Amino acid sequence: MYKKTTLPSGLRVLTEAMPGVRSATVGIWAEVGSAVEPHKRRGISHLVEHMLFKGTPRRSAREIAETMDGVGGNMNAFTDKETTCYYAKVIDRHVPLALDVLSDMFLRPLFDPQEFAKEQQVILEEIKMYEDSPDDLIHDLFLQTMWSGSSLGEPTIGFEETVLAVNPQDLRSHMRAHYAPNSVVVAAAGNVEHDRFVELVGERFAEFEGSCVLPVPESPATTPARHVRFKDSEQAHVVIGSRGLDVADERRYALSVLDTVVGGGMSSRLFQEIREKRGLVYTVYSFQAAYRRAGLFGVYAGTSPKNVQSCIDLIVEQLAAARSMPIGNDEFRLAQEHIKGNLTLSLESTSSRMIRLGRNEFALGRHVDSEEVDRRIDAVTPDEVQELARELLIEENLGLTIIGPVDESAIDWSRTAA
Repeated sequence: MYKKTTLPSGLRVLTEAMPGVRSATVGIWAEVGSAVEPHKRRGISHLVEHMLFKGTPRRSAREIAETMDGVGGNMNAFTDKETTCYYAKVIDRHVPLALDVLSDMFLRPLFDPQEFAKEQQVILEEIKMYEDSPDDLIHDLFLQTMWSGSSLGEPTIGFEETVLAVNPQDLRSHMRAHYAPNSVVVAAAGNVEHDRFVELVGERFAEFEGSCVLPVPESPATTPARHVRFKDSEQAHVVIGSRGLDVADERRYALSVLDTVVGGGMSSRLFQEIREKRGLVYTVYSFQAAYRRAGLFGVYAGTSPKNVQSCIDLIVEQLAAARSMPIGNDEFRLAQEHIKGNLTLSLESTSSRMIRLGRNEFALGRHVDSEEVDRRIDAVTPDEVQELARELLIEENLGLTIIGPVDESAIDWSRTAA
């Protein structure tokens, strides 16, 4: 059901047909994110994303919104560290309209100075909202701590001073440098017919020409350290983690099994030990932050300030257990089936499939279907998982970040000492 066509301009068009649904999600991807930004321009990719919704010569910002609302569609965008995506989910018969609106925004943004000034203030409010969400902020702090001094480690949203320092001409320059046919993918998943979609893309992007220098993925050194940010809140938020794997590493399937065993669900070791047995947290989980040339593996827990040390000790104990003790057969098979089941459920969504199309194209240069993932997960062995744990989760590799009403001097760092 997957097809790919490269237009003469170099623009790639990807589709994955899902004939059993009545919807489709269309996305325009650009191979640019915050990792390419100099520090003084931190947040410019995200600001470009916002401004593309603020009007074109054909449509005002209100008309863009009303066009999608008028057909019951949803339109949004996201900027991450290595890509930016603009997408719309609509009933299948409205795919031409969705593509027309998205391409109009993408190719002909006005960057009106008055709208730009307002959107700068909107992003400053977004930064403030983010600062008031420590369970989200802790993950950025973890990346900044573990990849100190790198662009990949700094927040995608930017900082107040860097957002205010740019102007509309900077945004145009940024787009000229990074938005070109060789850096862009148009993807669609759902009830779409490939050849017809390629025809539509060719028409809408007929004026899109040229090329740009593609970004070189950053590979920052891992700098495990400890960082506490005091914040007057009811809970303390903790992340402990280490170096992980990049998105193309062939051992990523073994890491997915390790991730699931350690903290990937209600039956995981961390959930059972810290929440179910001891009642110290409401939320605890492990996660991966994987990019093209770098990755991190971490564990998050939100707990009362008085329980921070207990949570740290228990997390470190579980990471040590993953290194030292083989995974039992039942636990191992449970993790494998959990991964495959979650993937299958996610692929019932046209949006999830469209996002997989774009990310796989940029990260791997090819499509990875669910059958391949199932085969690779089934091929993982307990020994491979334990070997990976021994490599990644050694105590000298562990970094620790905390946000909350915590006295740094009261934390015993010995269990995570580098």
